[in-house]
Amino acid sequence: MARKFASVLGLGLVTAWLVGCEAPPQDGAGTQDAGSGRHSAEVFFNTTSFSLAGAGGHAFSADTGQLLISSDETGVFNAYRLDPETGTREALTQSTDNAVFAVSWFPADGRALVTMDEGGNELNHVYVRELDGTLTDLTPGENVKASFSGWSADGAQFWITTNERDPAAFDLYVYDADDYERALVFENADALAPAAISPDGRWLALERPRTSADSDILLVDLSSEDRTPRLITAHEGNIAYGVYTFTPDSEALVYATDEHGEWNQAWRYDIETGEQAPLIEAEWDVMYVAYSPSGRYRVSALNADGFTDVSILDEETGGELLLPASVPAGDLASVRFNPAETQVAFLVTSSTAPANVHWVDLRSGEHRQLTEALNPALDPEDLVEAQVVRFESFDGLEIPGILYRPHGASADNPVPALVLVHGGPGGQSRAGYSAMIQHLVNNGYAVYAANNRGSSGYGKTFFHMDDRRHGEEDLRDIVAAGDYLRAQDWVRDDAVGVIGGSYGGYITAAALAFHPEAFDVGINIFGVTNWVRTLQSIPPWWEAFREALYDEMGDPATDEERHRAISPLFHAQNIVKPLLVVQGANDPRVLQVESDELVEAVRANGVPVEYVIFPDEGHGFLRRENRITASNAYVAFLDRYLRGDAPEAAAE
Repeated sequence: MARKFASVLGLGLVTAWLVGCEAPPQDGAGTQDAGSGRHSAEVFFNTTSFSLAGAGGHAFSADTGQLLISSDETGVFNAYRLDPETGTREALTQSTDNAVFAVSWFPADGRALVTMDEGGNELNHVYVRELDGTLTDLTPGENVKASFSGWSADGAQFWITTNERDPAAFDLYVYDADDYERALVFENADALAPAAISPDGRWLALERPRTSADSDILLVDLSSEDRTPRLITAHEGNIAYGVYTFTPDSEALVYATDEHGEWNQAWRYDIETGEQAPLIEAEWDVMYVAYSPSGRYRVSALNADGFTDVSILDEETGGELLLPASVPAGDLASVRFNPAETQVAFLVTSSTAPANVHWVDLRSGEHRQLTEALNPALDPEDLVEAQVVRFESFDGLEIPGILYRPHGASADNPVPALVLVHGGPGGQSRAGYSAMIQHLVNNGYAVYAANNRGSSGYGKTFFHMDDRRHGEEDLRDIVAAGDYLRAQDWVRDDAVGVIGGSYGGYITAAALAFHPEAFDVGINIFGVTNWVRTLQSIPPWWEAFREALYDEMGDPATDEERHRAISPLFHAQNIVKPLLVVQGANDPRVLQVESDELVEAVRANGVPVEYVIFPDEGHGFLRRENRITASNAYVAFLDRYLRGDAPEAAAE
């Protein structure tokens, strides 16, 4: 379920600058400052990011049994085939600029679907990687955004959504798997959000996010001449509904709802009878529900206090599928079955281990780790474990967060610290490997990723505490997080900064503007500075979420006064602490002009300001060299203005 619209304005590519910031090993694999024990950015970012083909596609080749994955081992993401028998991988694409991500194998041969945009502009096209290595663009055109939506059960067809007819609406097309001829199967006149297609191709589920607390699900019978969406979640009051998936037999829709308490539960809707029944009830949000090809295995996950708790239920036996003891501890992700359901592949990650691909033979129990993501030049002992830590905010509300404490930090050796603010509004900082965080911590900076009120993952009451109050109590939570750090005897009380990307970048700039003495420095990574402009210039493909966005943040047509009041740009004269701003020139969510104007305004105060612009990035940094440059800039800036001793940067 897209928890309200958090994944949309989730100003949301936080994974591109925070969790997913691993890059490949190279010759030399980075350096270490022998005098300080501090590693360079290259050591941390020369770590490879791996991901498996999407859940709606085929990760295992029915032809060869090989896995389809994405990897940035060259410094740019490309699609690869990975052999589970040998662990060897072969590049299927060779992009040197735009990131290419694996989507799905074709069911009957070695062709593959991949997707990429141009320079981070988020206008993704869907391509076929042909057997001869050439790419065929299935969704050509200027200003077109498209995405893969699934395969038919027989593998003869697949579906793609594209906004070529109307930039604000995603229509559904069916493609022939042999010759790529296509037909329009649903014209999305109301600009709803397509969410899932049943395996038999008959049913299309759509979401209508009315407000940040109230959303609906609609069904379309694609076999009918009348394809008017039918509401299946009629209700009164604020209830959020979202789509997980259809069952493999196409008889039921599995959906999310917070109707029955604080948490998102998984419910089943029988399409023929309309009967609804609970499927998964828990004391945490159900993150997703998915099925193996035949439906024998049901995979689900809970968002358990910032960690992912995955369960694999064997529907035949009613018991849980237990993985071999040799599978390392950590969070599972991207569980994928082969067509015969005799093999399973998945990712395992933790705060001290980037995601690796694992493979298990379900008949023999044999287990193999197929990749090694961590840079061999980096000793795992140099990394720090994430800890869940809570504190009381200014009004007594308990605020959760994820703490990373440097080795050796103590009352006798206090260290500078940073409050890290996630994207959103409505995002969540979660445990997991982050090259950026580990680089900061290795260089002596404690990092506390605070989940201020309004964050997802802690119940709907907590989530809605900042509705139409952004820049108020949520900002005061971040200020209180700084106070919490100062109260620790192992933290320097004269050296606490704030850092954030996207919405977190906004909170960073707002903290410096509205609480000018609360932090000693700030690092704003593509953050909103002018809400008036941002809300008037949202990309057209967000149309399905516009009402929910305006309900959460306020309508720019009627709430301009408040938007000006909470926008750091209009109060930049108050900023007196050093500021670093980092921006992608192609960002369609937070335009470069936002950062340009803030930098100019703060410099006019005579305040130290550093500015880094990446001409080939959007809302998040996908290229290795840019991630390294950004992380070096963070540490150099902090060494100069927060630590105060301005040591020579480790990466130089």
